[in-house]
Amino acid sequence: MLALLLCALLALHADALDVRVPESPVVALFGTDAVLNCSFSGVSEFNLSDLSVFWQLSDTQRTVHSFWQSRDQLIDQEERFSNRTSLFPDQLPAGNASLLLRRVCVSDEGSYSCFVRVQTYGRGAMLMQVAAPFSKPLVTWGPESALRPGDAVALSCEASGGYPEAQVLWQDGAGRNLTDNITISQVANEEGLFSVKSVLTVILEPNSTYSCRLIHPLLGEEGQASVTISAQGLVFPPLALWLTVALAVCLLALLVALAVVCCRKIRESCEEMRAGRGCTIRD
Repeated sequence: MLALLLCALLALHADALDVRVPESPVVALFGTDAVLNCSFSGVSEFNLSDLSVFWQLSDTQRTVHSFWQSRDQLIDQEERFSNRTSLFPDQLPAGNASLLLRRVCVSDEGSYSCFVRVQTYGRGAMLMQVAAPFSKPLVTWGPESALRPGDAVALSCEASGGYPEAQVLWQDGAGRNLTDNITISQVANEEGLFSVKSVLTVILEPNSTYSCRLIHPLLGEEGQASVTISAQGLVFPPLALWLTVALAVCLLALLVALAVVCCRKIRESCEEMRAGRGCTIRD
């Protein structure tokens, strides 16, 4: 039924209304409400009963919202838009045919067409992009006690809950780009939101700092996390250091005790020799 009405509208294209929609893509935040702006002009005063407004998905021609005969007509509405769309009825006489889309989800992304008819006909198409910010990135790495300068170690940078896929950049403490040495995986959940994990493999140096930057392609925002690996933790882990000190003290005590015993034995031998053969001992 709706397809027949739209075909009838196409016949009026010669005297088209001036229908205006945004030229640039509209960025809508995941989970929030978005307004897809559409306005029309070029017609004198009219009765609301003479107005028809149709919102469709441009690629599939599926119905997003329909209005004619002074009320919403939602019998042909795509099921996933049910209870999520509305116009602004009090603003229709002023030429505002904008669509309110509630609880934006990833699957809503795409091109939307706004058709308006008041005696004559006009249309406009616009692109809506969905954006969700990622969580703050977290950098982790292997157990500190197992590492030494010159070891290869994998640093992991992870974030979640974002859309679309993010760009990940790695830098060292001097600001040098290390992105050529990374692997990256981005996996979507049932809502279409991505979890990103990037792994950087480096050869460790004492007191090294590594930073992971997350760049959102639509929101333009960055999250950053850094990790610094100190020389003390790599050269002598605390436990090994104390064990070495304890061992050195024990060895020194053993040597002192051995020297004392040896001196005593020598003294006793000399005393025996003096008593028997006149040995002289000088202190």
